[in-house]
Amino acid sequence: MSGSAEQAAGGGMTEYIHHHLHNLQWHVGAGPFWVIDIDTVGVTLVLVAIFLGVFIPAARRAHAGVPGRFQAFVEMLIVGIDEMVRETFHGSSKLIAPLSLTIFVLVFMMNFMDIIPVDLLPWLGREAGLPYLRVVPTADLNTTVGMALTVFVLIQYFGLKHKGPRLFFKEMFTAPFHAHGFAAVVLAPVNFLLRLIEEAVRPVSLSLRLFGNMFAGELIFILIATMTLGASLAHGLTYVMGPVQFLSDFVWTAFHILIITLQAFIFMMLTVVYLSMASEQH
Repeated sequence: MSGSAEQAAGGGMTEYIHHHLHNLQWHVGAGPFWVIDIDTVGVTLVLVAIFLGVFIPAARRAHAGVPGRFQAFVEMLIVGIDEMVRETFHGSSKLIAPLSLTIFVLVFMMNFMDIIPVDLLPWLGREAGLPYLRVVPTADLNTTVGMALTVFVLIQYFGLKHKGPRLFFKEMFTAPFHAHGFAAVVLAPVNFLLRLIEEAVRPVSLSLRLFGNMFAGELIFILIATMTLGASLAHGLTYVMGPVQFLSDFVWTAFHILIITLQAFIFMMLTVVYLSMASEQH
């Protein structure tokens, strides 16, 4: 496979798509598991730095007087998320609201990278000597699985904290089918199996939902870009496909902005719902 976008375009549509869907990788060992997607990690760290660089100073500059525009926007965002969290999470925790805000903003920022023109950052990366560059962290399954597993660990932590070890492990064998006596012993393996399935489904659904939507969005942008792949002003078809490409890109971008916002919101709300369920006693 070629290491540049021009050579990828010269190889045809298939080569162009493969090039844009290929991560900049670092092989740290033998086998496909021992591979680090450097571009995903790098873009994520940059977005995290931007998030901290914006919100920490905003929190320090916050005052009780008339707020500025940015402070008013941040306060509106925080209040809105806090109200939704209070309606969903019925326990008591100082972690939930900040966690929800962090999840929503970071996931939205990672999703928003999909709005940047597909050839812009890869071209800048190529000028810097990088053969590949994918810039949408949530279109990489490693990112979404990592976030989902973090939520999974938080679910277990909240369950242990709010219920205590005794009740936490007891519910694994007594819910959802509650019984007494010999029936409780018979139903214990069934309850435990259902609990394992329930716990396994949560990170799988969280990770695959976000990954699937963002990967599909990224692929559609790439397919739109191929409408004028290899075109020139000397080709009459360029003047037909150019406007079609522009209109398609505009419509999909407008629609995709709703998708990236909705996916960030869904990931945040499902996290809050799962943590609320983990803290409730059955």
